[in-house]
Amino acid sequence: MEEELKGLEKERKELYRKLSAIGDFRRGMISVNFRKCGKKNCVCNQEGHPGHGPQYLWNATIKCKSYAKSIPLGPELEKRKQETDNHREFTKLCEEIVRVNERICDLRPIPEVNGEKELTALKKKLQKQFMRKSSTR
Repeated sequence: MEEELKGLEKERKELYRKLSAIGDFRRGMISVNFRKCGKKNCVCNQEGHPGHGPQYLWNATIKCKSYAKSIPLGPELEKRKQETDNHREFTKLCEEIVRVNERICDLRPIPEVNGEKELTALKKKLQKQFMRKSSTR
């Protein structure tokens, strides 16, 4: 069990190292859109024509609000794409860190309580903490 715990701690340390190496990131995704303009004589109205474009659009929902920005083809698009890719890597690593930490928590031993007096004091302390939290809601 001790060896497994050390291995998990080493794995967690490696995940933290990878997390620090991610760099800049932002939420969202980049979509490629083709749009029809609606003019009767335009080529985009012909059957089988995909429409005007491609147009590149960055979309994100942050705190229940949608954001969108048109991105020109070139270095700005490449930068946004790298940032959104980095965010996906960030969230993946965070999930992995949580999974490893939960396994570490399961393996760590529960601290021992010496005597009935210490156990009673601990119970009172915990009861007060949880009563305070429930009364503030």
